[in-house]
Amino acid sequence: MKLVWQLLAVGVVTFVGGQATVVLEGRPWLVLIVGLVTSVLAVIVYRWVVKLTERRQVAELAGPGAFGAVSLGTLLGVAMFGAVIANIAFLGHYTVDGIGSPSGAIGLIGFMAAAAVTEELLFRGVLLRIIEGRFGTWIALASTSIVFGLIHLVNPNATLWGAIAIAIEAGGMLGAAYIATRSLWLPIGLHFGWNIAASAIFSTEVSGNGTPQGLLDAATSGPTLVSGGAFGPEGSIYAVGFGTVLMVVFLWIAKRRGHIVPPRRRAERAGAAATLPR
Repeated sequence: MKLVWQLLAVGVVTFVGGQATVVLEGRPWLVLIVGLVTSVLAVIVYRWVVKLTERRQVAELAGPGAFGAVSLGTLLGVAMFGAVIANIAFLGHYTVDGIGSPSGAIGLIGFMAAAAVTEELLFRGVLLRIIEGRFGTWIALASTSIVFGLIHLVNPNATLWGAIAIAIEAGGMLGAAYIATRSLWLPIGLHFGWNIAASAIFSTEVSGNGTPQGLLDAATSGPTLVSGGAFGPEGSIYAVGFGTVLMVVFLWIAKRRGHIVPPRRRAERAGAAATLPR
C-alpha cells in the first residue's frame, strides 16, 4: 500500500499544479510562480508521505548538497540538449530566425520545473525505488523506463519511436542517475535542464507536445531520425545516443559504488548461505 499512497499523494499535487498552469496559459509570470510552488509542494508532500508510510528519514531528498546536485544536473541537461541541437544544426536541420518570446521562456521555466520535479518523484522516487527493493536494480530500471516511455504516447504528436527514445534517453538515463547517487536531486536537475533547453531556450517541441515559443525563433526540419520530426529532438538519434552514453556512465559509477541491488530472494539466499556453519 505504500506504493499506492505515495503515488496518490504526489499525483494529486501533480494534477492540481498541471491544471493550474493550463488555466493560467498566456500569463507567464503566474505560470512561473505556480510551477515553482508546485515543485516545492511536491517535495514536501513526498517527504511527508514517505516518512508516514516507511517510518524512515527521506535520504533521497536530503538537504545537504541538494543545491549543488540540482545545479550540476541542470548544467549537464542543458549541455546535453545543446549538443543534440548542435549536431542537428550542423546538418542544416535546425535554423534560428531571431529572438522569439522571452516572456514565453519565463513561463516555460516554471512549467518545466514542475514537470521535472513531479515526474522524478513519481517515477524514480516512488516506482523505481520501491520496485528495486523487491525485484532488484535491473528489473526496476527496465520496467520504469518502459512505463516512462509509454506514457508519452498520449502526447499529441507521439510516435512509437518517440516513446522508445524517451524510454532510453530519459527513463534509462535519469533512473541510472538516481541509482548512481541514491539521490533524486541530480535526476531532477538533469530533467529540468533538458526540458528548459528544449523549450525555453531552443524553442523545440518537447515529447510531441505543442510547446509555446521560447527564447529563440527557431525551427527544425529534415529526417525524423535526425531532427526528431513532430515529436521534437528527443526523437533524434543524437538524443538517444547521448542519453545512452550518459546512462552507461551512471551505471558504471553505480556498480563501482556498490549501488546495484539484487532481487530480494537472491539477496536473502546469499545472506542465508553466509550464515551456514562451515
